[in-house]
Amino acid sequence: MDGKTRLLSEAAYGKIEREIVKFPAGKKRSAAIAAMVIAQEEAGWLSPEIMAEIAAYLEVPLVAIQEIASFYSLFDTRPVGKYKISVCSNLPCELAGGGDAARHLKSRLGIAFGETTPDGYFTLVEGECMGSCGDGPVLLVNNKRMHIRMSNDKIDRLLEDLKR
Repeated sequence: MDGKTRLLSEAAYGKIEREIVKFPAGKKRSAAIAAMVIAQEEAGWLSPEIMAEIAAYLEVPLVAIQEIASFYSLFDTRPVGKYKISVCSNLPCELAGGGDAARHLKSRLGIAFGETTPDGYFTLVEGECMGSCGDGPVLLVNNKRMHIRMSNDKIDRLLEDLKR
């Protein structure tokens, strides 16, 4: 990167390289989503500077990375808490009590969607369909751990477990 200090570690770049080689020569752009996931896992979110670094590394226009980051809800373009909790807000989950789960989380955490608790532990966001429509309400923690059939008691236990 032209001798500039990199924001991402050599380990992150090693992982990105392992993704790039999965695609034909000259198609580094195809590894954009994987590179962004790796960067977000390391940095916690995709700052404008990190997005610019990824774009330069993949030799794509910055706008291409920004478009991906703004389209997919798994990417965070501003800082989030240690635990990002996505609440499925699609109709099947809503009919199964998703709205009640969201209201309970908002009440317990004292925040609205898109906000982070003052202690920096939790960020609450609305999520699109998580592919488990028969198991609503569905929560997703940090884009990885899915929790199904979430009653208020189960939500309370989840929050307590995460806080430990």
